[in-house]
Amino acid sequence: MESGGQAASGPASPDALTVRVVPRIAEIPAADWDRCALSPESLAGTGETHNPFVTHAFLSALEEAGCVSGRTGWLPLHVAVERAGRLVGVAPCYLKSHSQGEYVFDHGWADAYDRAGGEYYPKLQVSVPFTPVTGPRLLIAPGEPVAEACAALLAGLRALRQETKASSIHITFMPEPQWTAAGQVGFLKRTDQQFHWDNRGYADFDAFLGALASRKRKALKRERRDALANGITIEWVTGSDLTEAHWDAFFRFYMDTGSRKWGRPYLNRRFFSLLGERMPERVLLVMARREDRYVAGAINLIGDAALYGRNWGCIEDHPFLHFEVCYYQAIDFAIARGLARVEAGAQGEHKLTRGYRPVMMHSAHDIADPGLRAAIADYLRRETGYVREALRDYAACTPYRQDGGDTRAAASDEGEDPIG
Repeated sequence: MESGGQAASGPASPDALTVRVVPRIAEIPAADWDRCALSPESLAGTGETHNPFVTHAFLSALEEAGCVSGRTGWLPLHVAVERAGRLVGVAPCYLKSHSQGEYVFDHGWADAYDRAGGEYYPKLQVSVPFTPVTGPRLLIAPGEPVAEACAALLAGLRALRQETKASSIHITFMPEPQWTAAGQVGFLKRTDQQFHWDNRGYADFDAFLGALASRKRKALKRERRDALANGITIEWVTGSDLTEAHWDAFFRFYMDTGSRKWGRPYLNRRFFSLLGERMPERVLLVMARREDRYVAGAINLIGDAALYGRNWGCIEDHPFLHFEVCYYQAIDFAIARGLARVEAGAQGEHKLTRGYRPVMMHSAHDIADPGLRAAIADYLRRETGYVREALRDYAACTPYRQDGGDTRAAASDEGEDPIG
């Protein structure tokens, strides 16, 4: 395997695929990366035509700000597949020395392996750091044979696992077609769940409320009224309206909530400035103001089909303000923009009563040690049964009317959540 942008040596067929490791995303031109990340081949199964988290702008902001690095335990080692110097596919990959910021939890696996005398870290993580959002992980250039490109990327990841002496490869929050492809070459398949809100063509928020059962509708109206009862107003800030003052305010909220919930927030102030510089049209800040100062806010990223809620924070506590800023304002925005859904992060059964539905998440895991692999495979068989049973139970608890108002109540059968 080649690394650091070195070309493969020796004669090679013009059609031969070569694999190299790229230690900095900046070494790949943004246009080439995004050509793969946003291709129909990559986005198949996601319901999206633009996933902002896998773009060069987002991932490079994480690297340039120092949120991902060897120092933070997220060492970039992106795997690139090329044909005659042209990028065929790439996988955003990181060498990890811990299991923080992933949301597909394997701490128990690490502890068990350590007790048995093994070394679980380092491991390889193929994901968007700190982001529990489904999106392509095997990024394939348009027009390339999908099966061939996926196989080359997965083989490259396995070669990198051997080269780095990593215990395992973890590909998290995958679209179902890529999950299936990984399973076909021996990756263990894992499932989990989230809660998403579907826009069923609502004209406005009141139309959405009209689809709910009477008791749920009254409860949501009361929560929205109570959230703003202390003179709080809400602002949507996006695009060229974003300023450093907005980021200063939001970062205070993020740090306060993050320090209390997880001890060490993952993102730094520089990252948010870079985000505002590089992709402002894809950012939505929902900011709550009281007495001429911002007191709470949530950051969302905007796709072509979905609004993705990510981080929330506050410096004042007000009843139901979290629900208003993170969930109800997101629904309002999605309706106004004609977006198909809202994805409000990991966890959160409380989202179900607020109109969000359960959806299955997918991840794939390649374990080097045969004994550990067998134990994890057995665990995953049981876990998948629990997840499917929970999805069925959640689907039966829909808040929508059962007289025709609920047109999509059933669950799809397909874990830092600050929003959740």
